[in-house]
Amino acid sequence: MNIHEYQGKEIFRSMGVNVPKGNVALTPEEAVEVAKTLDSDVYVVKAQIHAGGRGKAGGVKIAKSVDEVKEYAEELLGKVLVTHQNGPDGTEIKRLLIEEGCDIDSEYYLGFVIDRATNRVTLMGSEEGGTEIEEVAEATPEKIFKEVIDPVVGLLPFQAKRLAFNINIPTASVNKAAKLMLALYDVFMEKDAAIMEINPLVTTGAGEVIALDAKVNFDANALFRNKDVVELRDFDEEDEKEIEASKHDLAYIALEGNIGCMVNGAGLAMATMDTINHFGGKPANFLDVGGGATAEKVTEAFKLILSDKAVEGIFVNIFGGIMKCDVIAEGVVEAVNNVGLEIPLVVRLEGTNVEAGKKILADSGLAITPASTMAEGAQKIIAAVNENK
Repeated sequence: MNIHEYQGKEIFRSMGVNVPKGNVALTPEEAVEVAKTLDSDVYVVKAQIHAGGRGKAGGVKIAKSVDEVKEYAEELLGKVLVTHQNGPDGTEIKRLLIEEGCDIDSEYYLGFVIDRATNRVTLMGSEEGGTEIEEVAEATPEKIFKEVIDPVVGLLPFQAKRLAFNINIPTASVNKAAKLMLALYDVFMEKDAAIMEINPLVTTGAGEVIALDAKVNFDANALFRNKDVVELRDFDEEDEKEIEASKHDLAYIALEGNIGCMVNGAGLAMATMDTINHFGGKPANFLDVGGGATAEKVTEAFKLILSDKAVEGIFVNIFGGIMKCDVIAEGVVEAVNNVGLEIPLVVRLEGTNVEAGKKILADSGLAITPASTMAEGAQKIIAAVNENK
């Protein structure tokens, strides 16, 4: 789950991380009121959307007066901001962060991620702050430094200081930088974050170290123990179909193809999409119904797939382990009857009670095309979709 920059900074501030003073504004008038509370001659007006690259796209403005704050707020609110991360359709700006200006001396990159190779949280840093870290990794990988964190003892002060020295933070500010890193690690662990980036982290003319940005993504599987984080969810920033999926405990991600996919298990779902791609088709979604799908859940999954007007055919690919094939077959038949399916449907079942499941589909009298393998199923649904064009 993603949150906005201003929300991330509120969490940072509450846990001892040095961030600029500021607040959120939903209207130009609120933006002016926030600016008036700041003891600054320069103000930063920042678009709040769940995407990076806002500065390059014109979503960050520097105002030298309260009047300019209002002017920029009127310009940005309601504007559709297109960045390299949110696609050609962009995202409408519905809120702004108004904060005090900062006397920036140098910029750095700082990030906490979970390294799947070591299964440990890793602190990354670079002196190339303000630049996309992917660009740094490609052009100058030697400028990215890492500290792998032992989960037993956590981030140690010497590691934080070593990273600060490696990314060339001024000697006089190293202790402050290390203190900030240690506080950020506490945030990462206590709030069950999955990714946390500060780009840029800055040092000021006075030697302060400040998190000038806050990108935080949380582990959705741990939200049950972070109710305060759940309350920060902004539904305006999420796909409507993905919101609906979460209500029924379905893992759904919308894609740009025309073949709807309903699969049990994330790994099988990805393999299914790869297989469709391999045979020249384009999956319309990632949809994992989980290991205990009921007829009701399968019906909701079908409704979800069909809510995408680009879908021209559906491929159901189920491996019955915990979930029995006859149960899923009954769910498919009931779902097709409930939604009145009018597009091609291919179903591949394998696993526990597979013969009983296939018989249920065959005896249903519905236009369901069976498949014995994933490859066969992918080829059949692609052919059926092409025939209907």
